[in-house]
Amino acid sequence: MPALNVDFPDQELQEIREIAQERGMTMKAFVRASTADAIAHHRALKEGAEVFRRVFNDPDLAAAIAEAGIDDGPTTGTSGRAA
Repeated sequence: MPALNVDFPDQELQEIREIAQERGMTMKAFVRASTADAIAHHRALKEGAEVFRRVFNDPDLAAAIAEAGIDDGPTTGTSGRAA
């Protein structure tokens, strides 16, 4: 498997070293785990954004909100500030 060489400034490298040691991990294991966490976080944000778009673009949901008389905030084009 190909390797990825990443350069870190001395301060960041020292912080990685300290955190890895605190967690009882090698630096390599810490960097790999951190990268995997960042990938999972990114995927979760993308999936959440897609769910948000899908839900809030749902005409059935908009109709149900209107039918229920729920005021979901200012309409498009208003600043939301009191006059």
